[in-house]
Amino acid sequence: MTTQTSKVAIVTGASRGIGAVIAKQLACEGFAVAINYTSSANEASKLVVELRQAGHQAIAIKADVSNAADVRRMFDETEAQLGKVDVLVNNAGILKVLPLAQHSDELFEQTFAINTRGTFNTLREAATRLNAGGRIVNFSSSTVAMNLPGYSVYIASKAAVESFTQVFAKELRGRNITVNAVAPGPVATELFLHGKSEEQIQTFAKMPPLERLGQPEDIANVISFLVSPAAAWVNGQILRANGGLV
Repeated sequence: MTTQTSKVAIVTGASRGIGAVIAKQLACEGFAVAINYTSSANEASKLVVELRQAGHQAIAIKADVSNAADVRRMFDETEAQLGKVDVLVNNAGILKVLPLAQHSDELFEQTFAINTRGTFNTLREAATRLNAGGRIVNFSSSTVAMNLPGYSVYIASKAAVESFTQVFAKELRGRNITVNAVAPGPVATELFLHGKSEEQIQTFAKMPPLERLGQPEDIANVISFLVSPAAAWVNGQILRANGGLV
């Protein structure tokens, strides 16, 4: 393996949506980026090609974050191809809006497997494998503070992530690694817009006092700050990026 020159970042769920924008931004800021995906192989490959053509270092790694063995392999492959990891961004997640009483056992298990166990698996691996001085950014959601009907199981899965964030920041004492979380409000991604009427979209857009939906770039900018030297004194925090919604 060649001598590591760039800082290395893993972004989970990075083949599309907010994750892809985060991966692009970190690459533009000089990071070698491992783009994790579960099923969107074509999108991940296209993103790698795009970044490489722009002169950046990027690889795609298929791994299910809810599977501990997959997560170990993701770190193994990243280290082998790019070098030891400096930044972990836990972006992978799922959301199904449904009243609690209508959740199946399978949907409950799936939500917690990806959103909660997925974060647990990557944090556990990062505990011993992240470079000193590294940065971890988890993904929560502003819905945790809103208690919206239909979001109960999703909110519960993300509330656990917030607790992980605050405790893990203390458990990494002595390694100069910060652990924070970003909690976006509604963001105009394909995932958010799909299946919603124009009226529903406009209702969400008018909720924040800034009277618009968030853009993926808004969230990527927060991630960029949290992994930068400028955020060296920010640790164990949940940063709500939602235009003042809550």
